[in-house]
Amino acid sequence: MANPLDTDAGSELFTNYEAELNRIQADLTQKLDTIPSLTGEPRKAALPSADRALDEAKEVLDSMRLEKANIPSNAKASVNKRFRNYETDIDAAKRKLAGLKDDRSALFGSRRYRDEPGAAPGDEQLEQRQQLLSGTDRLERSSGRLRESQRVALETEDIGRNTLADLGRQRETIEHTRGTLLESEGYTDRSNKTLRGMARRMATNKIVTIAIITVLVILIVAVIVSKFR
Repeated sequence: MANPLDTDAGSELFTNYEAELNRIQADLTQKLDTIPSLTGEPRKAALPSADRALDEAKEVLDSMRLEKANIPSNAKASVNKRFRNYETDIDAAKRKLAGLKDDRSALFGSRRYRDEPGAAPGDEQLEQRQQLLSGTDRLERSSGRLRESQRVALETEDIGRNTLADLGRQRETIEHTRGTLLESEGYTDRSNKTLRGMARRMATNKIVTIAIITVLVILIVAVIVSKFR
């Protein structure tokens, strides 16, 4: 059987599939080991059961093949190696089951084969019922995997919704901060205008003061000069 399950690698859904496949493989191996000791009707009943287990293993393996795309790149090498081991195990089980089916003497004993003249009609009806049961089982298993995928999709949707809500709150915070900065910039512009106005008034007052002093000095000098004439 393939390597033990490594829960540190792969997505949650992939590891669920892997655990399910390990369980199915154990059941399939037990069936394949039991069938050689059976003959007649017990063997005929055991073969469809092994067929169903093999079909189930193939379906899970196909699901794992699709889910590999979601595996992080740093874990893909390990996952691919385990996946190849599972494929090898399933192929070996398929060949073993085919060999057991070919052993018709053990399967039918002294009874005729279905495709031979004089074959019993009940054999065909039994096989049809078994095929119907097998199809029903596969449908139920597929429905179960579909429900599991839907559950994971809903969880992902909830995470996405929460992420969008967080981004919305962060956007509101950024917009509020931007508004505060714009308001502060407006205050700064008004303060700069006020300071420039004060600077202009101070310069004007300084010029006026210098002019007055100059005029006074000229008048004083004129008075002094007029007295000494």
